[in-house]
Amino acid sequence: MAGLCLFILLSTFFHSYFLSRLKPILLGILFFGTGIVLHSFTIFSSKESQISGRTIIVFKISKKLNSTEQNKKYEIIVQDGKEFLSAILHTPKNAKELDFNHYYKAEAYFSTPKHPQYDFQFDYAKYLQRKHINSQYYINGDLSSTLRDDLNVSEKMAQKRMELLQKIDAIHISVRSREFLKGIILADRTEMDSSTVQDFNRSGLVHFLAISGTHIVVIFGLFYFLLTQIVPLKFRKYAVVTSLIFIWLFALFIGFGNSVLRSCIMLSVYFTYQLLQRKPDLLHALALSAFIILIFDTNQIFDVGFQLSFAAVLGIFWLNQPILQYFPKQDNYLKKLLFNTVSISIAAQVATLPLVLYYFHQFSFISILANFFIVPFSEIIIVFSFVMTALVAFNIDLNLINEVYDFIIQILLKCIHWFADADILFFENIPMNLVEVLSLAVAIYLLRFVILRINLKNSARLIMAVFVFIVIRISFTIYENRKEEVLLHSFSKNKVFSVKKGSEACFWIEENSEKDKVIQFIINPYRAARRLKRIEIKTLPKTAQKAVYNGKFYNIN
Repeated sequence: MAGLCLFILLSTFFHSYFLSRLKPILLGILFFGTGIVLHSFTIFSSKESQISGRTIIVFKISKKLNSTEQNKKYEIIVQDGKEFLSAILHTPKNAKELDFNHYYKAEAYFSTPKHPQYDFQFDYAKYLQRKHINSQYYINGDLSSTLRDDLNVSEKMAQKRMELLQKIDAIHISVRSREFLKGIILADRTEMDSSTVQDFNRSGLVHFLAISGTHIVVIFGLFYFLLTQIVPLKFRKYAVVTSLIFIWLFALFIGFGNSVLRSCIMLSVYFTYQLLQRKPDLLHALALSAFIILIFDTNQIFDVGFQLSFAAVLGIFWLNQPILQYFPKQDNYLKKLLFNTVSISIAAQVATLPLVLYYFHQFSFISILANFFIVPFSEIIIVFSFVMTALVAFNIDLNLINEVYDFIIQILLKCIHWFADADILFFENIPMNLVEVLSLAVAIYLLRFVILRINLKNSARLIMAVFVFIVIRISFTIYENRKEEVLLHSFSKNKVFSVKKGSEACFWIEENSEKDKVIQFIINPYRAARRLKRIEIKTLPKTAQKAVYNGKFYNIN
């Protein structure tokens, strides 16, 4: 009997012990499996459309997209037989702006997005399929419209946002300042000048332009501050709840982007913990926001913005406090604001570095300096921009405020352009694959321990991780440099011929081709993917049949 009792006791102990140890792993497997099951229901199965060539379509718009040099772009809902499907619509750049208040009917040319020829090119067709889109339409002629009477709440909000954007277009400030205002508050960069976008990208300040956690927190803080000046102290918790409701309405108004939704959920969870008098937990809030986003659309996990957004917050959680301890003591509000802003920026940049290199193959060291000078003023710029947007919304046109805002934004854009022009600190066509991303992420994980405490153990682990990353990188470079390759690329109506030998390659482009675009969409991606050290670009007439490289003839066709 004693032996049986001892056996039961030991079995219960080991069962409880191992179960407690395995609980996190089992929970991880459970949620991962649940994600796979949910994703299987959301996988988009493309089918042959009943429409082909030129046809008459009836549609409504669901979203305006970034314009190209020739066309405006929209996401639309179009009738295909008895079904209503999402599609991409291209209209001429000078065509009338479409809105949410109308159904439209027009003759359009139908096409199906094609997958790229080679693995190094961006797969636009796959990107659209993850958004359940498998068709594109091009309209060159006139279209007719019918007023709608079935708008839902989100469409009504989207229409109001569009009307506000049109009001901003009418105020008397420079075009670049108007586009900046629309981007930083209303998350609309559809008409922003490509050179301005490039300046933000090259200077590492694109996060300043995109609606993110900083914007949501600042707007929440502004509204909460105004409420606390009105309501008595005992009703402060109602001011928090009202402010949370306001930011959710604001998020609905500008459209639920990944970073906006994540920020709103995290802020709501944080203040819910406070209202319930529980200690806030950043990781719980982050995990909950990711869970909510993915349970509605599992394809979001493949979205670059989603990945960068959550990687940045994880980086801030992991590295911000260790970095902050190297700054001077924050004994006043100004120092606290300045040093926290800089440390958060550095932590986010370090954490997102592997993904940035993997997706964009470029990095600028000037971004650290640019963030140091620009980001501390971000709260002032955001608040000023929000006030400007509110004045426009209520049809209040104050020339003095417009001129001051225009002056400040022009200076800001010139500063960002100056940082972006520092080519000596800008590196592009940096090769990076998923294995390298993971190994570099391990090194960033170990970096925290070295920052907290520099000793032999922590330093040795970080050095070993960096060494492993370098070995992996060299191995992939050697592998790519041993391959020889001859490819014929199609770009628009032109062809590009390339010959790769070792770490060098030569490209032949046809006369009158758009060389800059060929370099951007063909040559640079190929150079990063194949880890080329040197390239050569030559021009050939369209009638050419052969090309010569290193004394060897190649057939172009």
